[in-house]
Order: sequence, then structure tokens, then C-alpha cells
Amino acid sequence: MISALKTNASPALETSTTKPEIGNSELGDLRFRALLTDDAWANLPPAVRKRFSKRLNGGATAIYSGRVTEIRVSKLGRVLAQILRVIGAPLPLSSTINTPTVVTVTEDAISGGQNWTRLFARERGFPQIIHSVKRFSGPTGLEEYIGFGIAMALSIGVESGALVFRSSKYNLAFGHWRLPLPRWATPGELTVSHNEVTPSSFLFTLHLEHRAFGILVHQEALYDQERL
Repeated sequence: MISALKTNASPALETSTTKPEIGNSELGDLRFRALLTDDAWANLPPAVRKRFSKRLNGGATAIYSGRVTEIRVSKLGRVLAQILRVIGAPLPLSSTINTPTVVTVTEDAISGGQNWTRLFARERGFPQIIHSVKRFSGPTGLEEYIGFGIAMALSIGVESGALVFRSSKYNLAFGHWRLPLPRWATPGELTVSHNEVTPSSFLFTLHLEHRAFGILVHQEALYDQERL
């Protein structure tokens, strides 16, 4: 799958504000690095290590663009995606491939984490925009906050050279207070992976699977980057 994508990578862009300290290893961001063992971090490709230790202070923004290369959504997954529109539509609403997608990452001054904004073009209407904050807090040291008081505790690891995030618990989060949601009230196990395709491109994979209902959503998008 990945080897086939190498020859089909779409033109893309990664840029940032012209702050000289961005990309400076002496001022790198060690927050993701601190959540992994030395061996796990060493098993990541150099480009992935650099991407997840990039300093984005001073209002800097990292921008990645590419195309959706695969998406599979079950009937129940479509229903769930529509229901979750009331809390910001965190799951894909379109099943169309080869559509443009853009991801931006900025610092979140309030939580000390990172704002992630994902834009997915659609055949009709406005693009779908998904907002979340990766916060370096919670029971595992990392959580994804999607707003409306909903947060996922994430475990982070390295599998076959890919950086992998797995949902650990879903919580109602208000300040430092966490109330775990019962399993029956959650959509299942969410896995997000960041896999190098070439030193200048990576494959993003989102996989949502429910214990009883199987795979609800599987989405892949290929992003290229070019430092300007």
C-alpha cells in the first residue's frame, strides 16, 4: 500500500512563520519525545522525529497538505458521524477519495498543548473542518480534546517504525477534573498512525473499531511536505 503511494504523492506544502528558532534542534519540542522510551524514539525515522519535535512557539504554524487516498465507513459509522456533528463533527462525513486535505498545527497558549485543525474538501458544500487540541496532561500524559467537554486519553508508541496513538479512555473533562465515560457510551477504540512513506511524505491513518460492531471508520491520507 505504502510503496504504491510513493509514486502518487500529490504536491503539498509545509510552511511556518519566519521564526529562526523553528527547526533548531537546540530549541526543539521534547514533549512527544518524553512520552516514549529511548528505544522507541530511536526506531522512528529521522523525518518523523524531527516533525514531532518541531518548535512552534511565537505564533508559528506548521501546514501539511495532501489527499485522502482511502476511506471506508460502515453504515453505523455514517450514522455515528452524523450524530457527532453536534459536538464538532470529529469523524469523516464524506467517503470520497482523492479529495484535498490540509492539516495545520499551532501552539495552544491556554493548555500548553497544540491546536490541530484538519480540513477535508468535499464534492459539495464547504469543506469539513475538524478542530482538536493535543494536551500533555491526563492519566496517560497525552489527551485529545475535541471540545464540548469531551477528551480522549491517548497512549503513544512506535510500531514497525510508525508513530501510533491509541485511545485509552474517553472522559468528560472540565479543567483538571476527569469523569471516565462507560464503555457502552464510547464509539470504540480509535487508532491514529503517522507512517513515513518517503523522507518528505507521510501516511496518516485513522481507524475506529468497535468491539461489538467491528470497523466503523478507516481513513488514510497522504501528505507531502516541502520546507520553504
